[in-house]
Amino acid sequence: MAQRFPWVSWPDEEILQLRLKDLKVSFEGTWLEDCLADLYEELEHRGLRIRPHAWISDEWFSPSTAPGIAIPFYLTHPRLMRLERRKILDVEGGTIAECKRILRHEAGHVMQHAYELHRRRRWQQTFGRSSIRYPKYYRPNPASKNHVQHLPLWYAQSHPDEDFAETFAVWLAPRSDWRHRYADWPALKKLEYVDALMKELASEKPVLVNKLKVDPISTIKHTLAEHYERKIALYSVRVPRVYDKDLLRIFTDDPKHRTRPSASAFLRRNRTKIRQMVSKWTGEYQLTLDNVFEDMIDRCRELKLRTVGSERQLTMDFAVLLTAQTVHSLYSSSRRQWIAV
Repeated sequence: MAQRFPWVSWPDEEILQLRLKDLKVSFEGTWLEDCLADLYEELEHRGLRIRPHAWISDEWFSPSTAPGIAIPFYLTHPRLMRLERRKILDVEGGTIAECKRILRHEAGHVMQHAYELHRRRRWQQTFGRSSIRYPKYYRPNPASKNHVQHLPLWYAQSHPDEDFAETFAVWLAPRSDWRHRYADWPALKKLEYVDALMKELASEKPVLVNKLKVDPISTIKHTLAEHYERKIALYSVRVPRVYDKDLLRIFTDDPKHRTRPSASAFLRRNRTKIRQMVSKWTGEYQLTLDNVFEDMIDRCRELKLRTVGSERQLTMDFAVLLTAQTVHSLYSSSRRQWIAV
């Protein structure tokens, strides 16, 4: 595969000047084909007729106008995945397991649009009205049992369409054991509704059957540099400096410890490890965490904070603080607009 594309050996600076359409990538012949084939097998196993077509675009999405799934370009080649990780710190869908989770979610959107499920009264009573405008930010309740938990950041709580797509994904996943997993949750009623609804749809033909491709990569004229500039701005958040007291509980500004290593140096040294840890705990994008991390490092420097105690304990204490700040930011209107998948 590496020999197919001249940009494989180019430095990042040169690749970033390419237009997305000039990458000339597709999912044919890549590992994505196997993931899509597995999705088809799962749908067939459940007795569903639909087989979403797929194409390469700039992000994950499933449009309301076509029963298909757009897959982001960076998943088509290891070189592009490395670039994505360097720019965004994460590769969404970059493992087989994660790619399959997202494909199941997108297949839920395909089912909704292909069968116009959002027009059904029972669907609206179960999930809400699809016509509700997508919010600029949403305030999830991590303790809620009214929604399934599938994609990170309690995504099912963001909108009725996402609630259905997430519920469908949990229902579709092999060996998910959803009846046992959600036995004591109100969300079980949603899963039971989806189970009954899918059995009903097994004998029905979908309404939407076209092979339209929305925003295929062959039509996207902006450069990778422009793409990442927009994406970084989207994932960044403005976090008010409300954590001085919390930092002082972990580190110290006592003059008697002025010879101790600085807190800012400690955080820079452990930045990647802590960021990855908190991302795993919360599901938050690493780039968003890094934005908060940078602000905290600056604040430690301004307060002239020092480290006292074991590095392991300091690492855990700070990880807990960053986790708390991350959850707080989910509830904050300062959070930038999010991407609907």
